[in-house]
Amino acid sequence: MANLKKLTLLHSNDMHGDFLAENVDQNLIGGVSMLSGYINKVRQEEKNVIYAIAGDMFRGSIIDSEYQGISTIEIMNLLGPDIVTLGNHEVDYGVAHLLFLEKCAEFPIINANMHIKTNNVRLFEPCHIINIDGMKVLFIGILTEQVLAQCKTDGIIGTFVNIEDAAEEVGKICNTYNAIDIDFTVLLTHIGFEEDKKLAELLKPEWGVDVIIGGHSHTFLTEPCEVNGIPIVQAGTGTDQIGRFDILIDTDNNCIDSYTWKPVPINSENCPRDPAIEEVIGTYKSRTDVKYGRIVTKFVRQLTHPDRIRETELGDLFSDVLKDALGVDIFLLGSGSIRNEQLGPVVTKGDLSECFPYDDAVHMIYVTGAQLKHMLKRMLRDGVFAGEHCEFYQLSRGLVVEYDQATHSFLRFDFEGEPVDDNKVYTLGLQHFHYLNMADSFDITLDEVRKNHKDRVISTSCLQVIEEALQEGQHQNASGEGRLILHLI
Repeated sequence: MANLKKLTLLHSNDMHGDFLAENVDQNLIGGVSMLSGYINKVRQEEKNVIYAIAGDMFRGSIIDSEYQGISTIEIMNLLGPDIVTLGNHEVDYGVAHLLFLEKCAEFPIINANMHIKTNNVRLFEPCHIINIDGMKVLFIGILTEQVLAQCKTDGIIGTFVNIEDAAEEVGKICNTYNAIDIDFTVLLTHIGFEEDKKLAELLKPEWGVDVIIGGHSHTFLTEPCEVNGIPIVQAGTGTDQIGRFDILIDTDNNCIDSYTWKPVPINSENCPRDPAIEEVIGTYKSRTDVKYGRIVTKFVRQLTHPDRIRETELGDLFSDVLKDALGVDIFLLGSGSIRNEQLGPVVTKGDLSECFPYDDAVHMIYVTGAQLKHMLKRMLRDGVFAGEHCEFYQLSRGLVVEYDQATHSFLRFDFEGEPVDDNKVYTLGLQHFHYLNMADSFDITLDEVRKNHKDRVISTSCLQVIEEALQEGQHQNASGEGRLILHLI
């Protein structure tokens, strides 16, 4: 008879500084106090419990941004994860700052594929073994290729840029550590649900990967997706839920005997609160409330951003503000820069900073009409609508694009009421991150557009421009339609 041991594996991903509970229909939902309460409750009820986080602890809240992640690390230390892997937003404050934050962490942070280009030395431990009840549980951290884009200003930092390389690295680690009788292997990834499935297909059974816990795409599942015999799970985003595996491990054959998995809602009905964490969060919140409680403006009504791959009300408003204030013909605003699904009608400085946390510089580049069409056709490629995590953009006033996915053609491409002239040069505003990543996002290089005219920085702060424009006038409104008209299959 096989020797079976139970492991309870809890996991979160893409928490994005979601520290505070929300009151929904008179019930408290989410927040790290009740999340911690649930984890502590399970640790008391079950013998062997591991809590893992699959990247993106940072960004998304004032408390995180104001203290550049130091507050988040302190709160996470109290939450007490057993293992964490990096997400792309962990590098938002710079690689050097991330290495400092790692020193503040009282939990292991792993990543197998960030390295220094000159000598291929890894920046973090690639994996970590947790010994629990006589079992050895191996965790391997894999990060999305987007972190390479985030690190482009740190030219010496590299990462593997495709799934094949990542799979090869997983195999190398598994081959190395399987010799010490690993009972269970978990890939802790931050590459998105679709990429997790591709990665699972490439893993050889001999490597012994048992489970993939993912992040990045904010996918909420009601049951695992099995690919190549490997269950793939993800727990949405924020702290509104936590994923829970209850696994029987066959320690003789180092594999899963059986398992159940479910998403567990974090709410006041089934999760006790953690007063110690509440006290720490309260201290940070009281400090930030003084600075960020000031009212910036009042919209006509609440404006929304419900979907990052279509035109939205907030997308129209922010792109118009930046176009008008900075004097460019067209502004393409990164849709992912808008982090909340709604804003207003009353907007405080804190609300605005949480909704638009990326305080990038703005570059003005010069593009021909033909180049602009090429850039937007790249943005509208089929993969965007098939669930791939690709950059998408909100269009400023004056540009009207009608696109037919079936024929991959533009039915209309106008600027200021006239068809865009392929040979005419237009000034285009881009945030710094998107300026650095034009080749990936638009399939066009800086060298190509610099043939038209030399680009330059026209603002060192997007957020300051938006805040200044909003506080100058009340009752702003936006329609969220009429600029990007999509005929999808």
